[in-house]
Amino acid sequence: MEIINVPFNTMDWSSIEPSEHAGETGKALWRTLEIGNIRVRMVEYTPGYLADHWCKRGHVLLVLEGELNTELSDGRNFLLKSGMSYQVADDAEPHRSSTATGAKLFIVD
Repeated sequence: MEIINVPFNTMDWSSIEPSEHAGETGKALWRTLEIGNIRVRMVEYTPGYLADHWCKRGHVLLVLEGELNTELSDGRNFLLKSGMSYQVADDAEPHRSSTATGAKLFIVD
């Protein structure tokens, strides 16, 4: 990842109004900062959330709270708990998220 045209700044995430994104079940609330060539998000998934698509975008994702199930299109599954992360490149391995209990994430892509 090459970060371009992003000056030093701080962010109070509570100052960003969340946008709602429906999943196949449940919903995701995104607080999003787009700056330079990156998107930074604080994301909350409701209990029972299942993504409605397979994502091919690269991410660095950190679980702040709760548990996140990440399924790869090849059938592998990973359970990430608070303090765990994953990293994946653009177009590397399609993936989708779900959570039984809800989760709060910090994502850079």
